[in-house]
Amino acid sequence: MKVDVLGPLEVSDDGVPVRIPGEKLRAIVAVLALSPGRPVSRNDLIDELWGEEPPRNAENSLHGHIARLRRVLATRSGKPDLREIIETSPSGYALTSTGIEVDAARFEELVRRADLLGDGALEEAAALLTEATGLWRGPALVDTGQGAICRMAYTRLQQTRITACEKLFDVRLKLNQHRSLISDLEQMHAMHPFHERFCAQLITALCRSGRQADALDAYSQMCERLSHSLGLDPGRELQSKFYGILRQDPALL
Repeated sequence: MKVDVLGPLEVSDDGVPVRIPGEKLRAIVAVLALSPGRPVSRNDLIDELWGEEPPRNAENSLHGHIARLRRVLATRSGKPDLREIIETSPSGYALTSTGIEVDAARFEELVRRADLLGDGALEEAAALLTEATGLWRGPALVDTGQGAICRMAYTRLQQTRITACEKLFDVRLKLNQHRSLISDLEQMHAMHPFHERFCAQLITALCRSGRQADALDAYSQMCERLSHSLGLDPGRELQSKFYGILRQDPALL
């Protein structure tokens, strides 16, 4: 079974989609999928589903949701044995680790593998990071509620995604792919308009493509955005890019 959380929750078995109805059932699937094979306590699941206002019979309600989720998995997949994919233990509930693929786990594993490579394996690193970032279909855990576990996982995964994109862009710049990189950088810079690193990488790609005027314009817009919205000046890296353009720094061009 495949569970995808890097975007709206998607569950499938042998390529057949299994629609999970209701925010609470989706939240249970997401929380269990974030730690497959490891039990999540009943108290943590109750907090995730109801926060500070759990029902009086919260544990019975949780048990009912788990039973319904098992029925959904069995019925909508056409495989009764999928009912057993959610295991009960004295410490809580777990998604069996056998035969389960979770895109978030795959994403983090690809990023870890890329981190282990040096400059002698730039193309391999680019391939791993391209596959990792390509797993994203939108904001992670976007339809699984506002519980603490999903919120913290969203923050962690989003930060890892940004870091992975930074690393991928650095690798592609080292591979002299600056021209084909510009549109990707422009997209990420638009999505994260206050993220100076993406702007610095965009300036580098533009300069190396012979577009110094556009690079200066990107710097000017970033300075204006930082000043008007946050009352800040650009950081050292961005300022270094700006002065590098003015003095025609060979390392930048």
